[in-house]
Amino acid sequence: MRFKGLDLNLLVALDALMTERKLTAAARSINLSQPAMSAAIARLRTYFGDDLFTMQGREFIPTPRAEALAPAVRDALLQIQLSVIASDPFNPAESVRRFRIVLSDFMTLVYFEKVVQRVAREAPAVTFELVAFKDDPDELLRRGDVDFIILPEVFMTSAHPKAKLFDDTLVCVGCPSNKQLSRQLSAEAYMSMGHVLTSFGRTVKPCIDDWLLLEYGLTRRIELVVPGFTLIPQLLSRTDRIAVLPLRLVNHFAKTIPLRIVELPVPATPITEAVQWPALHNSDPASIWMRELLVEEGTRMKSESDNS
Repeated sequence: MRFKGLDLNLLVALDALMTERKLTAAARSINLSQPAMSAAIARLRTYFGDDLFTMQGREFIPTPRAEALAPAVRDALLQIQLSVIASDPFNPAESVRRFRIVLSDFMTLVYFEKVVQRVAREAPAVTFELVAFKDDPDELLRRGDVDFIILPEVFMTSAHPKAKLFDDTLVCVGCPSNKQLSRQLSAEAYMSMGHVLTSFGRTVKPCIDDWLLLEYGLTRRIELVVPGFTLIPQLLSRTDRIAVLPLRLVNHFAKTIPLRIVELPVPATPITEAVQWPALHNSDPASIWMRELLVEEGTRMKSESDNS
């Protein structure tokens, strides 16, 4: 099909190439042969009067022209998918939808496990793919590559809709044998002790406790940086190291791993955990159902905490 001289099928090929950056993977993702994908590239180059991609090893590197085209192409394809192709009513009990969700191991342990249990009851054929944090989660939202991102609201972009899940409190934790970790921890002692912290991606925003300290212009001695919260308790055991963790996660760990909990020496506002989704998914019935369920489970956690 052509629109003003452009074969619209070529836009699908362009989007696949921008996503995969390799000929074979891009061709496979849209069920084309390699020769057919090569022909599509040639036709794209002719139509736009630009190389669009250059080869670097086996990877396709987009030109500035291709980078400029990519957002509009992805938005157009997503709009067609959500408004034209996926126009049937959504029935959770019969759906086989798979939701791709970016979240931390912390939120998986204390929150998302409850979501999975509920979905298994209400929509048994719905599945999830939990995705590790990337260096640019905002780009995943823009491209519609994930359905939801769950993280502290302070780190979220303003370009996409979001909803609050629940609040949590930051606390300082260490091994019970850590004699330096007194109940009235001073700022000086806190800054001088060895810290273990979590970092996601190579250039991602600072972790939540770094963000807190930046507000006060403070720095600390970081001994270990790990790629997930679940590694921290073992790295505190039988040492004088400390870490800053959400209280809900500490309570989860405390069931099996002894931890000493003290208040932070600097005032800490509650962390608001939230969920965000691509703006183009805002009217998608499946997304609406899932986000309402996510918010309900977050509200239930808050109620359970208030009553405990």
